[in-house]
Amino acid sequence: MITLSKQDNIVTLSLNRPEKHNALSLALIQALHTALDEVEADDEMRVFILTGEGRSFCAGMDLQGVIDDPDAMREMLQLLATASQRIRKLSVPTIACVQGAAVGGGCGLMIICDFAFTHPEAKVGYPEVDLGVCPAVVAPWLIKKIGAGKARSMLLAGGTMSGLQGYEAGLVTHVCDKEGLSADALAFAHILARGGKNAMAVTKRWLNELDGSVDKEVLTKAANLSADIIAGDEAQKRLKPLYSKQ
Repeated sequence: MITLSKQDNIVTLSLNRPEKHNALSLALIQALHTALDEVEADDEMRVFILTGEGRSFCAGMDLQGVIDDPDAMREMLQLLATASQRIRKLSVPTIACVQGAAVGGGCGLMIICDFAFTHPEAKVGYPEVDLGVCPAVVAPWLIKKIGAGKARSMLLAGGTMSGLQGYEAGLVTHVCDKEGLSADALAFAHILARGGKNAMAVTKRWLNELDGSVDKEVLTKAANLSADIIAGDEAQKRLKPLYSKQ
């Protein structure tokens, strides 16, 4: 479910569940943690790229199999929260290369990266409230990305937007032609790789401390909030029909 590749000390991690639009199942999130063990141990890595195989970057949470199991759902959300923080705390610059939809938790993975490349027609955003779900896990990262006021409006409004609108809203740092997206992201990674390794690491660590990215308590609370809401009647009534069709 995860593939790792390396070119000139640039490590690319790909979500590899294209038949499900790289939706975040419990098994995929567990595989992500295993891959991050290898990524974190790579002392030669200079830049990290996060992407997805197929048409989508990541279609968000896949609750199939856990929708009726509150404990498994809570574990899944806790693991996603900690995986997000692990990516955030990598000592090298991180790039999300978003070739298709990045929705809900997928958009959360996009914005935890230092940079995000996508194309104008991509679909990004947070439709959680439309489904009766609380976007608690992504909220801390979105506030750090675009500010509390804009994050409040975006999360309460729900829905999605185009890649170009995502750029204008501050979710995305670079918009490119779809055909050249991967090449553009890789070219930028090579530019970043020229920076001083120690300078990058110390700068990232300081920025993470300044914006609260190292706060585990907030992420734990966020995962519990999401789990509680998903287990409630409102979310169950909206979500179960979606998964019964699969």
